[in-house]
Amino acid sequence: MADRVAVIGGTGLYLMDGFEDVREVSVETPFGAPSDRLVIGRHGTREVVFLPRHARGHRFTPTEVPYRANIYALKTLGVTRIFSVSAVGSMKEEIAIGTPVLVDQFVDRTRARPATFFGDGIVAHVSLADPTCASLRDLLARTADRIGLPVRRGGTYLCIEGPQFSTRAESFLYRGFGVDVIGMTNATEARLAREAEICYATIAMPTDYDCWHDGHEDVNVGSVVETLKSNTEKARRLILAAIEDLDSARPCACGEALRGAILTDPAAIPADARRRLAPMVEKYLG
Repeated sequence: MADRVAVIGGTGLYLMDGFEDVREVSVETPFGAPSDRLVIGRHGTREVVFLPRHARGHRFTPTEVPYRANIYALKTLGVTRIFSVSAVGSMKEEIAIGTPVLVDQFVDRTRARPATFFGDGIVAHVSLADPTCASLRDLLARTADRIGLPVRRGGTYLCIEGPQFSTRAESFLYRGFGVDVIGMTNATEARLAREAEICYATIAMPTDYDCWHDGHEDVNVGSVVETLKSNTEKARRLILAAIEDLDSARPCACGEALRGAILTDPAAIPADARRRLAPMVEKYLG
């Protein structure tokens, strides 16, 4: 079961083709149920877990997505690496619609969702200086080159609460921040994946220019869905090829993100808190 890879599909990517020996599992967590039943299959020699972020049928707003349950469920299923696909708006002229962006930074403007597993008796502070896994990003970039898929290496993802799109004033303000793309989900996932010691990479798929660009219509659901038809196929191709190129070793520090991060004296941690977070903290508490 160990060392599985996960794919979290965003808007437009609710199922993944290309798996063998497919089965579905339900996972209960201390943080409730995940977004949907998790699909486990095999691609080559690698077991892959697929989870639609917003559920099949797109039932959850960005705020309603049960992020903690999703990441916790993947952790308990032995997932060590996550490829996350996200529809985003481009905030720069040079970031073309339909060209995947391999995000390396986040600016988090969310305000109404839990974004940590910790609290209620146990405190930890992980480093988020580099919130996505450089090894996974490099793998995706190399794989994209191999299959002839143009991608943008690096970029800052501004994560807003939603579900509304930006006002025009906000869109111009965010452009002043120097961000590259805007979305509503991935910063929360990245935070939780780091706490769970899972490597995390975002494949951001630009579908629009938000509402800052005079030469394009303002973002709306219709335009997003239309662009996603071609975007999702690019994401599928890139992820399946990257899984084929994946090594067993993890040449990064993601797997030890909690080492030295837990501040609470083990003797002071309540038994229920210790049980709740056992998949993440037990190896450090003894």
